[in-house]
Amino acid sequence: MLIIIKKRIIQLFFVLLVLSIFTFTLMKLAPGDPVLTILNADEMVVTEEDQAKLRSELGFDQPLFIQYGKWMLNLAQLDLGKSYMSGKPVWDELMARLPITLELTAFALLIMVAITVPLGVWSARKVNRWPDHISRILALIGASIPNFWLGLILIYIFAYKLQVLPSSGIGSYPQIILPAFTLGFTFAVVYARLLRAGLLQSMSEDYIFGGRARGVKEWRLFWFHAFRAAILPVITIFGMSLGSFLGGAVVIEILFSWPGLGSLAVDAIFSRDYPVIQGYVLLTGVFVVIVNLLVDLSYYVIDPRIDRNGLGL
Repeated sequence: MLIIIKKRIIQLFFVLLVLSIFTFTLMKLAPGDPVLTILNADEMVVTEEDQAKLRSELGFDQPLFIQYGKWMLNLAQLDLGKSYMSGKPVWDELMARLPITLELTAFALLIMVAITVPLGVWSARKVNRWPDHISRILALIGASIPNFWLGLILIYIFAYKLQVLPSSGIGSYPQIILPAFTLGFTFAVVYARLLRAGLLQSMSEDYIFGGRARGVKEWRLFWFHAFRAAILPVITIFGMSLGSFLGGAVVIEILFSWPGLGSLAVDAIFSRDYPVIQGYVLLTGVFVVIVNLLVDLSYYVIDPRIDRNGLGL
């Protein structure tokens, strides 16, 4: 286990290094001047002296490699700089929004599991019958419809027509139902089909037939053997698609006025608040690496047949 954790720590270092170079370069190549945005040049007269003074204070008058080097030195001390707009430390801005995004993500994951497992098991038990056809149709819808369009449909039906659920805001559980369902549904129905395929393959393995011959109960063979083997590909695909999941969370937060990290990042993009954007990208990279580490460690917990040495455990 220590070996794989060390590997992930090294991977995290290189991921953050690449992300830092990538985001820093893109911020400098982006159109527009953050100095004019900070000085609110669209609504008031700004002199060249004011621009030069602020550009010097922010270090924009120095070569790019020096700007990047100073930023990396601060990053090594966990200093992400200060927001151009609010003047607050970027770390504080991110940590203030992080619990809100984690709440949405946690509920979306619960909904995803609540749909994936029953639907996948049901369709595998009823192969080529109407439950399997329903699962196939839902998977097609989930893979085809954009999550923002699904969110608009849900808002129209449940918030506007039926008026049973709020379409925005935070603070109560009814307010999280629509955004969490929108985020979790499109992934859940696709993963359900993947789980179905894994269950069908697992149930046809020799060890399942051997267990039946020895008189092992069918429910035990299904849940303790076939299901544990079939869920591994689903977990793997989830780890690989985590970036898409977080990207979908950004869209959902804007659509439902959810004040999390995604809405913070979008506001920072429009206001050219480079430190906030860079901090958001780096924090997202850390989450992706950590989740992939948990995915790797979960393999052995779920399926003891997996060789520890094969995972570096």
